[in-house]
Amino acid sequence: MSEFGDFFRGRRLRRTAALREIVRETALHAADLMMAYFVVETDDPAFRKEIGAMPGQYQLSLQELEKQVEAAVATGLRSCILFGIPKEKDYRGSEAYNKDGVVQQAVRLLKKRWPSLVVCTDVCLCEYTDHGHCGLVRQGDTSGEVHNDPTLSLLAKTAVSHAEAGADMVAPSDMMDGRVQAIRRALDQNGFTHIPVMSYAVKYASSFYGPFREAAESTPQFGDRKTYQMDPANRVEAMREAAADIAEGADMLIVKPAGPYQDIIRDVRDRFDVPVAAYQVSGEYAMIRAAGLNGWINEDAVVMEALLGIKRAGAGLIITYFTEDLLRKGLVN
Repeated sequence: MSEFGDFFRGRRLRRTAALREIVRETALHAADLMMAYFVVETDDPAFRKEIGAMPGQYQLSLQELEKQVEAAVATGLRSCILFGIPKEKDYRGSEAYNKDGVVQQAVRLLKKRWPSLVVCTDVCLCEYTDHGHCGLVRQGDTSGEVHNDPTLSLLAKTAVSHAEAGADMVAPSDMMDGRVQAIRRALDQNGFTHIPVMSYAVKYASSFYGPFREAAESTPQFGDRKTYQMDPANRVEAMREAAADIAEGADMLIVKPAGPYQDIIRDVRDRFDVPVAAYQVSGEYAMIRAAGLNGWINEDAVVMEALLGIKRAGAGLIITYFTEDLLRKGLVN
């Protein structure tokens, strides 16, 4: 006993690396991580363009996507999510639901090469519309008003086209009211009752998305997305959004962004009995990567700590641009 009396000695279980390992409460595994890819419709099969605001991430042609995924699968990649950048855009986002669109081609390619790789697709119109919004606006209207109900049928058509191409799961990110129900019904009516919907149920109107808009070439040409994405100040509203999506048929829920919203991840995990994912978004990636490149932090250690925090908060799956790096370096398995 110490001269100061008997007291709790938590350090006993931290004394060695082996002791710390056997009492560790949270661990990251390869299956917990999903990689995001940006695939470009282009006539140049060797097209590979680094994203300025996201060093180490690229816009890729189909051929380059195949090379990138091949290397990642060799190191243990289990799942990915695809975002498409078409040659042509219009006010209706027609290329989003083109059966031979760039994402549809990418799905067919990846599933043919790696049948066991889980290929998920982002379902939204923002990358495909000439105005950059996630839903329909009237031609010539620059007020920023996005029309909810007319958008639903297009999102449903997009999801069905992805399922027809072989996608394992679809992930609507548009934040239109009722889109999970519309997509679920369309999938079921077209014979895809087995395809799960991983809904971006809780998606905030975040400033952390900035680099993504360069990557996906999806910056709104007018207005903003605050009328359909959530106010970052709101917590209770997130529970309403999550409950609605589950009622409409969502199989999994995504909270986005991840790091600044770990309280929301925990709320969703505690309240709803479905798998919960979190998206460590482009701004989160860019800040860590920039600090790492400048030698201000130990990047690998910070990445692991950030992702452990997200998982500890309750996320079973984390969409992160660091997935390939962690696998290649053997930091997860």
